[in-house]
Amino acid sequence: MKYALTLLTLVAALLAQAQPSKQEYYEIRIYQLSNADQEKRLDAYLKDALVPALHRAGISKIGAFKPVGNDTAEVRKTYLLIPYKSLSDLDALYDKLGKDNAYTSAGGDYINTAHDKPAYARFSKIILKAFSGHPALTEPKLAAPRDQRVYEMRSYEGATEKLYKKKVDMFVKGNELAIFDDLKFNPVFYAEVIAGPAMPNLMYMTSFDSKQSRDEHWKAFDEHPDWKKLKADKQYDNTVSHMDVTFLYPTDYSDL
Repeated sequence: MKYALTLLTLVAALLAQAQPSKQEYYEIRIYQLSNADQEKRLDAYLKDALVPALHRAGISKIGAFKPVGNDTAEVRKTYLLIPYKSLSDLDALYDKLGKDNAYTSAGGDYINTAHDKPAYARFSKIILKAFSGHPALTEPKLAAPRDQRVYEMRSYEGATEKLYKKKVDMFVKGNELAIFDDLKFNPVFYAEVIAGPAMPNLMYMTSFDSKQSRDEHWKAFDEHPDWKKLKADKQYDNTVSHMDVTFLYPTDYSDL
């Protein structure tokens, strides 16, 4: 009997290892703000109402960021990164929020804002699916104070779906992800955009203790022998038609 149980345990463990990793989905909300008053009201809503409600809904790690230089920008922005186990969890969120009395009470100023005094100029959403090679959001291991940290979010667009998929393959099958891990880029996520304003598109976020650390990491990346070899592989030529780089810092209510 003991032998049979041991064998069953071994088989169960092997089957678990054989199952592919469950890939998370992400929602990135980008709020555009016209003035400091809107930014203050949005911060209060996110900090006191939405983020705590997301925690109560079982989402433990929410990223909340602002662009470096946001205070002097003509259009201020706030980024919210929300991970989901499935698209159905995303779809069910609004029903959960509607039934959360603590949320509706704490978020009253935002929820019931007047039409002529909106809490934002406009906001957009991007829905993403995590790469199979990095299936879940990762909390970075950083030592610097929060106000010194740099989160770098990159967006790579492809000229065609075929070329775009080649860039995804470059990260996963070509082991570009392994180079980031080897150099300790502290990745937060790597993901394919499945709905957004720019398609086809992939996005990822890495994090650093400072701008200097960020620059040193990228210098080491460019000099890494595995990257030089991968970059020289002709099958990955012309896989990126447009790239955007956004430098962010975490708010005091960010979990990341």
